[in-house]
Amino acid sequence: MENDSKIYKFIIFCLEHYRRLKKVTAMQALALFREVGAFQYLTEGYEVLHTQGKDYILADIDDFIRNHTAK
Repeated sequence: MENDSKIYKFIIFCLEHYRRLKKVTAMQALALFREVGAFQYLTEGYEVLHTQGKDYILADIDDFIRNHTAK
């Protein structure tokens, strides 16, 4: 349960900083993360990703979204 809490906090951190980086609303960022499966990606990659710096994490999320957005 404690690990779940850490993962949830990490996901919120990612969502908030991504929203700020892209200058979108919280609802837009939330919808995008849901659409592309970013929550599952961040949960599964937590052990590695949470050890990285903010800039690396945001670049990784941006790459993931770019690769999973319908064209």
